[in-house]
Amino acid sequence: MNDMPRFQGKADTLKEGLFLPSGVDGIYARTGLYEGVVESLAALISSERPAGAEVLRFPPVMSRAQIERHGYLKSFPNLLGCVSCLTGDERHIRGVVQRFEEGADWTSELGAADLVLAPAACYPVYPLAAARGAVPAEGLTFDVAADCFRREPSTDIDRFQSFRMREYVRIGSPEQIHAFREAWIGRAKSLADRLGLGYRIDLASDPFFGRGGAIVAASQIEQALKFELLIPVRSEAEPTACMSFNYHQDHFGLTWDLRTGDGGPAHTGCVAFGMDRLAVAMFATHGLDTDAWPAGVRKALKL
Repeated sequence: MNDMPRFQGKADTLKEGLFLPSGVDGIYARTGLYEGVVESLAALISSERPAGAEVLRFPPVMSRAQIERHGYLKSFPNLLGCVSCLTGDERHIRGVVQRFEEGADWTSELGAADLVLAPAACYPVYPLAAARGAVPAEGLTFDVAADCFRREPSTDIDRFQSFRMREYVRIGSPEQIHAFREAWIGRAKSLADRLGLGYRIDLASDPFFGRGGAIVAASQIEQALKFELLIPVRSEAEPTACMSFNYHQDHFGLTWDLRTGDGGPAHTGCVAFGMDRLAVAMFATHGLDTDAWPAGVRKALKL
């Protein structure tokens, strides 16, 4: 049975009740009702912060040189947003503005800055950790968050171009990363239960670009490097990934010369919370009236 029309009607109602349009697909002004739930979800996730985790909050932009070194252009070039600016002397810039006022194209005069829009919250943490020297025997754990951007224009309520991401990142040995990920899959299930959300955990892959990317994605699934917690938002058949549990192997260790005490490359992993997707999933499950949400859910969120 096709459940899309039923879910689409709900999605339209939620969009009208939670957001105001900006004129650009996937970019919205957010209401106080919606932001209140995002803040409550953030507080709940913070209550589960791993012991000893270092808290870092990153801006919505990051170093272009770092994202290039990460290999993002090879894997996801279609999703990257770059910061571009007008440069030159006053006369040149005034000339560009004059072209705009005359109705001509002015954007060809933009030049790339040394910044890109952050595509994920964890990318800046690996070079920071590497600069500190060898990873201690007990490993490292970080609590990171950022406003992120991926160039995916969409009218779907669960796919924004600009969105909030919260992550717990673990750096250490393969055994430490596996233990961290397995523990967090269990804790994420418990969180979803407390929030009254229907879900399933499934193997997944990242949206690697092009034909070569399809091979990489298949390898990622074969090695069970990524799992997602999926919640029905737009469809039961195609639920939305609201959390992910990732094992990067030694990719970032080799990229940044991030070493353990024995000199080998560190392994890394993370659990990522899509804050906007989780909030949308809450409203899709329980409705727009937070006062009518189940008592256990309201208690968990301290509403």
